[in-house]
Amino acid sequence: MSHFSTIKVQIKNGEILNQVLQELGYSVECNAEIRGYQGKTTTADYVIRQSNRYDIGFRQNGETYDIVADFWGANLDRQQFLNSIQQKYAHKTLLNAVQDQGFNLEEEETLNDGTVRVVVGRWI
Repeated sequence: MSHFSTIKVQIKNGEILNQVLQELGYSVECNAEIRGYQGKTTTADYVIRQSNRYDIGFRQNGETYDIVADFWGANLDRQQFLNSIQQKYAHKTLLNAVQDQGFNLEEEETLNDGTVRVVVGRWI
């Protein structure tokens, strides 16, 4: 029997999370129910709807967000899904921090292994 599982992730900013999910091509609903096995539901702050009726949600838990889903039926590679979100979230968070601290993005490139190389600078 399937059930909802929770994965703790180091995502703190819901606004950036929402932007990341949309940039990755997901349609996101805010403050909605997640659907799972046999019509069971639970709520989340950000929900990715899936056509197979096994949705994926992000629920705030203190200062961070958890991923909540019935992964048995979600039909996705959990690790690949999580890696893509975490990498894009880290990149967006870095760029926001760089800008907030008065730096400028000088150069950015994606290496063959998927690593993103960022060079920032500031005139003093």
